[in-house]
Amino acid sequence: MYIKSAVLVLWFVGSYAALIFAASEWWQVALLSCSLAFAAAGIAFSIQHDANHGAYSTRRRVNHLAGMSLDLLGASSYIWKWKHNVAHHTYTGLHGCDSDIEVPFGRLNPAQRHRPHHRFQHYYLWAVYALFVAHWHLFEDFKQLIDGRISQHPFPRPRGRQLLGMIAGKLLFFSWAFAIPMIFHPWWAVLLGYIAISALLSIILVLVFQLAHTVAEAALPTLGVEDSQVPRPWAVHQVEATADFAPRNRALTWYLGGLNYQIEHHLFPRVSHIHYPSIARIVEEVCAELGVRYTVHTSMWRALWSHGQWLVQMGKTRQSPATAA
Repeated sequence: MYIKSAVLVLWFVGSYAALIFAASEWWQVALLSCSLAFAAAGIAFSIQHDANHGAYSTRRRVNHLAGMSLDLLGASSYIWKWKHNVAHHTYTGLHGCDSDIEVPFGRLNPAQRHRPHHRFQHYYLWAVYALFVAHWHLFEDFKQLIDGRISQHPFPRPRGRQLLGMIAGKLLFFSWAFAIPMIFHPWWAVLLGYIAISALLSIILVLVFQLAHTVAEAALPTLGVEDSQVPRPWAVHQVEATADFAPRNRALTWYLGGLNYQIEHHLFPRVSHIHYPSIARIVEEVCAELGVRYTVHTSMWRALWSHGQWLVQMGKTRQSPATAA
């Protein structure tokens, strides 16, 4: 993990330094911008994600410091823990509880209200996905801090050192993302660069999540207004509402921090992702023995196709599809 972290951090720092201080041709700017976006995504997948789950190290302080890499990337690790660790991992895929499936102008869950424009969502949602990171950086963290609420869940606002850490993280991010580049480049070039890099970073981050949770094979239960309990055990829900993809692609597994093994991650979030391939074989065998549906797409492209089919299905139907019952 430490060697991998060093590789990712050096990749990020090298791409940033070359982009700000060395790039002079448009093609250099384009290549280095892509490199920076992929490096940032790699840090988000492999370092901050494990660390903020407490899975990066056995030492709490090391997890805390590594988890703050998310703050340096522009998002609050404090709020993310409540949004991801608590809301998403407890209420995976449940409308009104898991804010990760609440996408503006999109319908990703059969419990969400169908609107006429949803029938075109398999075309336009890709552009919406590209706005995810900028929205997170510039709006969402601040709104949730003020509201003290994530989706329907109240959470304790950060205070003292936690609030200072959040503010310091935002200041550091805006410094390296905007202030420093504007010393060496026109403001409009910096702004265009941010738009391009954040859009690519958004697509990378969002697709990894969508390929695991919003695909045609994921069984997402719909709860009535009076229902307060999911009609199946927690572990069964985590397996059936989630899908793995490209499990034999070792390079992709390395880059994604094991997040192509989302089933194993949801069952064992405090276990380092380097163990997921070994755990997956056991989980699949147990699911087969117990008759629990275990979904694996053999490649990333198959998972991407399944997500596209889900967007079409959610856009056309007003009813809860059979696969989501």
